Amino acid sequence: MQLEDRVAVVTGAGSGIGRALAQRLAAAGVRHVVCTDLNGDNAAETARMIGARASAMPLDVADEAAIEALIDAVEAEHGGIDLFVSNAGYGQRGGLDLSTEAWQRMMNVHCWSHLAVARVLVPRMTARGGGYLLNTASAAGLLTQIDSGPYAVSKHAAVALAEWLAINYYDDGLRVSVLCPQAVRTAILGESVKDASTRQAAGDGILEPEVVADACLAAIEEERFLVLPHEEVATYFQRKAGDYDRWLSGMRRFKARLAGG
Repeated sequence: MQLEDRVAVVTGAGSGIGRALAQRLAAAGVRHVVCTDLNGDNAAETARMIGARASAMPLDVADEAAIEALIDAVEAEHGGIDLFVSNAGYGQRGGLDLSTEAWQRMMNVHCWSHLAVARVLVPRMTARGGGYLLNTASAAGLLTQIDSGPYAVSKHAAVALAEWLAINYYDDGLRVSVLCPQAVRTAILGESVKDASTRQAAGDGILEPEVVADACLAAIEEERFLVLPHEEVATYFQRKAGDYDRWLSGMRRFKARLAGG
């Protein structure tokens, strides 16, 4: 997809990857970018940083009705949405100790929000001849997140949904990319590189959000499905597919090393 004169929406645009993506999209020539975030003030700050071709709206992506209302409002004011970036996310440690509600909240934000967008936009995009969905998942969606069961599961679900959309609607003009980075310098990474969660993700380096945003734009222009700013993830994914039991054994050893400090 060529980005010039397009209408784009970015969720989680108040900081980190979302803010960098909104800025890069504006620099690439989109006609208008709508910056959304649970923190409306942060989204508004991103829009101010961009200038006249940006606006901001608060959005809780866990609220399906709010997603539908936002899409309707954007299309009423700016015309059909060409690119929707489902980027909002958060981290939470834990697993079986967490409540079902905690697991469900992470599924709502990391996967069902992508589904809510697709339910509204895919019919509209395909009726107009096509459109683009960029969904942020994580390397955890291809591999795992040792210290967070709901993060690993919800990110796997996000990748699976993106795959399904890419298969079933390609011939109707829909294009889909899924972003699967490791550590990026965002709020999710946490303040310390000493905890196990961060050390798992940061083994191949911590990327700046702008580097990740550039990788996303390149994938959109090439209409490439997987966006892997950390190239090592492709190798790990191949090893996992090549010998799943060996990969699991290696991850158990990795977990033990992380626990040892």
